[in-house]
Formats: sequence, C-alpha cells, structure tokens
Amino acid sequence: MITIRDVKTILTAPEGINLVVVKIETSEPGLYGLGCATFTQRYLTVASAIEDYLKPFLIGKDVHRIEDIWQTAMVSGYWRNGPEFNNALSGVDMALWDIKGKIAGLPVYQLLGGKCREGAAIYKHADGSSKEEVEENARAFMEQGVRYIRCQMGLYGGRGQRIIKPENALDGVYYDPKAYMRGIVELFEHLRGKLGGEIEFIHDVHERLSPIDAVAFAKQMEPFNLFYLEDALPPEQIEWYRTIRQHTVTPIAMGELFNNPNEWLPLMSNRLIDFIRVHISQVGGITPAKKMTSMAEAFGIRTAWHGPGDVSPVGHAANVHLDISSINFGIQEWNGFKEEVYEVFSGCPVEKDGYVYPNDLPGLGIDIDEEKAKKYPCSNVLPKWTLARLPDGTSARP
Repeated sequence: MITIRDVKTILTAPEGINLVVVKIETSEPGLYGLGCATFTQRYLTVASAIEDYLKPFLIGKDVHRIEDIWQTAMVSGYWRNGPEFNNALSGVDMALWDIKGKIAGLPVYQLLGGKCREGAAIYKHADGSSKEEVEENARAFMEQGVRYIRCQMGLYGGRGQRIIKPENALDGVYYDPKAYMRGIVELFEHLRGKLGGEIEFIHDVHERLSPIDAVAFAKQMEPFNLFYLEDALPPEQIEWYRTIRQHTVTPIAMGELFNNPNEWLPLMSNRLIDFIRVHISQVGGITPAKKMTSMAEAFGIRTAWHGPGDVSPVGHAANVHLDISSINFGIQEWNGFKEEVYEVFSGCPVEKDGYVYPNDLPGLGIDIDEEKAKKYPCSNVLPKWTLARLPDGTSARP
C-alpha cells in the first residue's frame, strides 16, 4: 500500500496573481502529486485549511482511495461546501489523481475514459476602452487561429461612463448598469459588422445587472448570435434564469461562483443553462467535476471550465484533461502564460491554432520548481475590481 507521507502548500505568484498549489508526497520515494487549490482573494485561509486541518487528516491514508478521501474529507468539519475548504480539498483531489496516473504510467485523461478529441478549443479575452480597440484586439486573436473570443469594453460593467456620485461617496469601481447595457449592444453591433458572422463571440456580464435588466439584456443580445452570455446573474438569483429562458434563445453560461451542488442542480435539471462554467478548484477538484460533467451530458449541457489567470498551471492541466475526455465539452477559457510561469512550472498545456493540448506524461504532466516559486511571493492585497458600486454608491453585490 502506498500512503500519504506529507502534504505541502506552495504559495507563488509568477504573474502577480496569488496561486496555491498542493504537493502530496507518498511513502514511495520520489512519488508525489500536485493539485490546484487557488482562491486568489483568500489564499491564506486556504493554506491554513490545508496545513492545519487536511494535512493531519490525510497522513497515512492510502493514495488509491480518492473517492473515499474526498467524501470523508468533505464532511470532516461537519459544515461543508464553502469556497476556502472546497479549494483546499481540490488541491488534494487533483494531487491524488496526479499520483494515480503516475502509478499507472498514464495521463489522467486516460483514467477518465480516454480521448474524445485531440485538443480543446479555447477562447481568449479581447478587452478595450473603445469599440475600435476591442475590434483590433479580436483581430489579433483571429490571426492566431482563435475562433472563439470573449469581448468586453472596459472590463466588467464598462468604463468611461458619466457617473455623478453623492457627496462623500465611498471608494470603489463605479459603473452605470444602463450605460453598460447600451455600450455593449453598440459594441457587438460594431463587431458583427466589422468581423462578420463566422467568429464566435462570448460576453461576460459578471453579475453586474439586476435580474430584470439581465432578462432584457439577454434579449437585446439575441441578434448577435453569441456563443454564450456568461454569468448574467449571481447564484442568489438563479431562479431568474427561468425567465431569461422564456424570453430569449441567447445561449446561457453560468457557474463561476458556484460552490454547492444545489446551485447547479436545478439549472441543469430544468435545462435553464447551456454551459456549466465552474471553477474546478471551487467545487472540489476532478472528482466532483467528472460527476458534474456526466450530469450535464444527460441534460444536453456542455462544459466551459473557468480558466483565467487565477487558475494555476496545475488547474489548467486538470481542465484540459477533463476537456479532451468529456463528450460534452464545449469550450475552454484560456489566457496563456507569461515567461515567469514557465520558470516555475514545467509541462504546461500547449496552445496552437485555437486549441490547447495536454502532454502525454503520466498524471497531470505538470511539475513545479519549489525554489523558483519562492522568487514570486504572494501579496495579500484585495483586487479593486471586487469593490463594484452603482452610481449612488450602493455596493453592487455579484
């Protein structure tokens, strides 16, 4: 029996974004696994959950018993399905799958059923302060062979709006929902006119609208034939997706903020979304993601895993292993990596002509240089974009 000998938490930020990586060392000399436990805004809490609670729980356990470890760890604190603990458990879960692949001498995608495709189609982010700048950035991606592009103008909620604040208004990132809606409709009118009908467009609302405005916005975006409209509403308002479905055929993606299965189960079973877009670390790792994928398949829903810079290369690799082994894969969010990332991580998935490919090494195929990771320390600073406010200063709760 091969057992867990030690559990390490590696904190690093080679791109300036806090990453949390779990390393599980085993009783077999030289055999270890890596997992992603990244919760950028609460990385210290995740690290504590791993070191102070999961590590003593795991020492001595059989590395092969992934399902049992996942289930018992999930209920070990009685309360469950919170973002901090889910991420901590995700790191452990991915690391155990990595170990199992190394023992078997197979990539993780082989353990998940083998390839359904050779590479996973990706989408990239084209932002800009004007319609013309977004168009220019989208064209640059098209020249790289990217056929799916997420288009924003001023990131979330728009920018450059005329905001009249009350006296003594608090700090924050202010935006006007109505101005944002008008600006995005104009943006996509421009993009369709300039870039034609073949490119697949995505737009992320990032929960910046009230429920009734989200319904109207999804309907207004219908003429532009989006690949999907993402996160129109927060998890607290998922019942409104029924109303959106009744008023428009704009494809809907949802799930970046999900932690608890009860958040996605009704949306799937009632066929109210078209793409499930969870952060694999946020839901607990490969084990629950594979089950979620099977459920989504039963209801005609495709996957579109969360994949920007707040996912470590280990998490990106897990995404891609799931992508190429899932029949109902839809699209993969992809930002690519800066040079500093390659200094710390080896074996990263490779992008080419609008697809991303895993390597064929055993496990997840990723390794980390712990000494070089120390060169890029994390920073406990809250990102400004999390402090969104409406024109009158009211906090806009995502």
